[in-house]
Amino acid sequence: MSDSKQEQYPGVVMPKCEPLKILKNQKALVTGANSGIGKAVAIALGEAGADVVVNYRSGEDSAQEVVDKIKQFGSKAIAHQADVSQEDQVGTMFKQMIQEFGTIDILVNNAGLQQDAPFDQMTLQQWNTVINVNLTGQFLCAREAVREFKRRGVVSEVSNAAGKIICMSSVHEVIPWAGHVNYAASKGGVMLMMKSIAQEVGPYRIRVNSIAPGAIRTPINTEAWSTPEAYDSLMQLVPYKRIGEPEDIGRAAVWLASDLSDYVNGTSLFVDGGMTLYPGFATGG
Repeated sequence: MSDSKQEQYPGVVMPKCEPLKILKNQKALVTGANSGIGKAVAIALGEAGADVVVNYRSGEDSAQEVVDKIKQFGSKAIAHQADVSQEDQVGTMFKQMIQEFGTIDILVNNAGLQQDAPFDQMTLQQWNTVINVNLTGQFLCAREAVREFKRRGVVSEVSNAAGKIICMSSVHEVIPWAGHVNYAASKGGVMLMMKSIAQEVGPYRIRVNSIAPGAIRTPINTEAWSTPEAYDSLMQLVPYKRIGEPEDIGRAAVWLASDLSDYVNGTSLFVDGGMTLYPGFATGG
């Protein structure tokens, strides 16, 4: 975190942790990895020893910056442009990854977007765009990953699992969100899609889980934290009284992708400072 952020919001200091190469020799794909949470996850996986495909839809320069950062850790990385809502582009991306890296061990289904509107003013295009990227995109990528995991099976010297899928969900898989019906519906869908896939492919030693972030300091929600007044208002929803940083999600993703979480399957890991604790009831309602 920059010094300016620490001065603006005192007491928000991220822990310093020495990186462990717990993902050495593993191959990862992170969608929507050129900014925000996806960027932090891709960098964290690379720092933990994984070789990483950095997917992006637009913003090639930003994606290349992530690639360059990952390479500083001694891991391999490539950028690949693809719209995850398009079946042919997803297929091409996985083919290139397998050509470059030989296989895939970790998929982080992160790509997502918002197109907000009051419900009675929401257009079908706004609904379809969010569902197509946030939910269908995760389906398409997970399907390709599972096909490769099942083809290859477990390689015990690499991982206890044949493959790991991490779906990026949201606290809004359980918290309703007025004015964001398409987004909340997509994340609710991600939750049950993840659990259903996990149930089906578990016998193949494939683990499927979700991370459900709360309020994270990313460009998608700048208005919620960029002024002291907005930040103080946001903190009314967070019992832990700090905003999450993208690196918080990156560390959670490394753990879920590693054998340290080998018995975790079909679970939503909430990384939200307690937002799902219904803080409005802290004084008895």
